[in-house]
Amino acid sequence: MDDHTRDPSVAPPLGDPTGWRTDERVWEHATLRRACEHGIRLYNAGAFHESHDCFEDEWYNYGSGTTESAFLHGMVQVAAGAYKHFDFENDDGMRSLFDTALQYLSDVPADFYGVDVADVRATLREALVDPSVLEDWRIPIDGAEPTAYPVDYEYAEQLE
Repeated sequence: MDDHTRDPSVAPPLGDPTGWRTDERVWEHATLRRACEHGIRLYNAGAFHESHDCFEDEWYNYGSGTTESAFLHGMVQVAAGAYKHFDFENDDGMRSLFDTALQYLSDVPADFYGVDVADVRATLREALVDPSVLEDWRIPIDGAEPTAYPVDYEYAEQLE
């Protein structure tokens, strides 16, 4: 556990995802969990650029070759791909970013820091064939599909 990724104010999960240390009742990297909470809610609200920023900022805390780095890099690509699809109607760009995201997410546990990575991978594969699956898709975290609160936008804004 790295001191710079600790934050005792980050709430525990509803389940027992990878990243949660049940015996110590603490996140391995609490700042990663916080980035997931904000990034997922922003993604689900259609704020793809802000979601991207949440994942990208946290990504810089990890060296290459770590599961955390691969996960965050993959989620950066997911948000960027959705941005290409929804804001620019560029499905070729979306496919390229989603292909890369799938590579990064390939070895990430199915439930990583509460994020349903298995669902993310399955939806990205479907979107490569039929981008319309993204229209109603929300990324699950802790078994729910939450959307953004004002605090999520404030978090992303302070990253700039």
